[in-house]
Amino acid sequence: MASSDLFVNALLKDHRVATAKELLLAALQDGQKEICSVRPPNPNLKHSYDETIARFSKSRGGPLWFPYLGSGIGNGPLVELLDGSVKYDFISGIGVHFFGHSHPALLDASIDAALSDVAIQGHLQQNGDSVELSMLLTEASKLPHCFLSTSGAMATENALKIAFQKNFPAQRILAFNRCFAGRTLALAQITDKPLFREGLPPTLLVDYVPFFDPLRPEESSQETLRAIQKQISRYPKGHAAMVFELVQGEGGSYPGTSEFFIPIMQLLKENHIAVFVDEVQTFGRTPQLFAYQYFGLQDYIDICSIGKLSQVCATLFRDEYKPKPGLLSQTFTGGTASIRCTIAILKILLQGDFYGPGGRIARLHAFFVEKFLEIAKRHPGTVNGPFGLGGLVAFTPFDGDAEYTKKIVHALFDEGLLCFIAGSSPTRIRMLPPFAILKEADIIAATAIIEKILIQG
Repeated sequence: MASSDLFVNALLKDHRVATAKELLLAALQDGQKEICSVRPPNPNLKHSYDETIARFSKSRGGPLWFPYLGSGIGNGPLVELLDGSVKYDFISGIGVHFFGHSHPALLDASIDAALSDVAIQGHLQQNGDSVELSMLLTEASKLPHCFLSTSGAMATENALKIAFQKNFPAQRILAFNRCFAGRTLALAQITDKPLFREGLPPTLLVDYVPFFDPLRPEESSQETLRAIQKQISRYPKGHAAMVFELVQGEGGSYPGTSEFFIPIMQLLKENHIAVFVDEVQTFGRTPQLFAYQYFGLQDYIDICSIGKLSQVCATLFRDEYKPKPGLLSQTFTGGTASIRCTIAILKILLQGDFYGPGGRIARLHAFFVEKFLEIAKRHPGTVNGPFGLGGLVAFTPFDGDAEYTKKIVHALFDEGLLCFIAGSSPTRIRMLPPFAILKEADIIAATAIIEKILIQG
C-alpha cells in the first residue's frame, strides 16, 4: 500500500477537518482579543481563587511557589490566570513555552494529534511522527542516534546510563560547581545543591570542579584543567562521563566560552571519558539551535540531552555510545500532541530567522542588554546585568541578597511579570522569555515593570 493510500491521509485532508481547524483558530483569536496587556485580578474571583490555590497546595503536599493557576488561554507572552489577571510570562514554565501561550501552529499540531489513535506513544508502539521527529533531531544535531523521552530528567538519566555502560567499570561523574542536572535520585546527587539531596540516599559518585570565571578567564581555565587532572589521577579510569551545562541556568545564567570548554573536552577525550552536554535548558535558546554548535564544540560531543522548549525530550549520541539491548526502554516516550508540536516547533526554528549573529535571538538579547543598561544608568546600584546568553537572561537586583531578591520576584508577579530566582551569592532574577514570538514592545513593557519595582525598593 502506498503512503497516499493510507486512511490517515484521507482523514487529515478531509475538508471537514480543515473547516474545523479554521473555526477553532478563529474562536481562539476572538478569545485572545482582550488579552493584550497586563490586567489585575478580578476582585469577584479572589475568594474562590484563593480557595482553589489552598486546596491544590494541600493536595500536592506543599505550597505553589507562585499563586499561579492558568485559565488555559493566553496571547503570545501574555497569559490569563483563573483570578482574571493577565501577566507577562517571562519564565515560560522554566523555559518550556518558547512560543508563548496559545500559538496557532501548536493548536494546528494538537488538533492533528487529537485525531490520532493514541494520546501517548511508547516503547512498543510508536507512530510515524516519532520517526519524523527523530530524523529532524539527528539531522540538526549531527549526532546519528536519538532516543525520545517524556522529560528532561529522563533524557539525562538515559544519557548517564549510556555513558556508564560504555565506560564500565568506571563509576564516577565529573561536574561543575553550581551545576543543575535535575531532581531524580541520581540527578539530585549531581545537582550542586545539598538541599535537593536532604534525606536521600547517595546514588552516584560525583567530583566537582570550578566553572568558568569571566573575571579571571585564563586563570580559571587553568584551575579547572588542574582540578580535572587531579580527579583523574586520584581515580584512574574511574570516571564514565563529565556533565556540561554550557550555560549554567539554575546556577545564575553563567555562560562559559569556547576557549574554556575545548581544552577540557580534549583532556576528557584523551582519558576516554564521555563528553555529555546537558542542553535541556539551552536547546533552541542560544544563537545556534544547540549551544554546543554556538561554542564550536560539535566535534567533541559524545552524548547530548535536550528538553523544555522541545516539548518531547531526547537523548542524542554517537555510534560508539549505542547502548546494548535492554538498557533504554520506556513505557511512554511522548504524548502524540507533544510529538507533533515538537515537529512544528523544530520546523519553524530551522526555517526561520532565529539563529546566527543577526538572528532574532541575538537581536532580542541585545535589546534586553540595552534596556537594563538604561535602568542602571537612571538608577545606579539597583541592578547589575543582564547576564546570560541568547534567550537565557538574568540580572542581579541590588546586592543579590537571597530573601530580598525573592521578595522582588513576588512583587514583580503581583505587578504583572513572571520571573524566577537563580543562583546564590548573589541570587539573581532569571528570565526565559518566549523569544520565538517576543517583540521589542514586550521587552519595553516588562523592563518598565522591573524598573518600577526596583525603585520602590
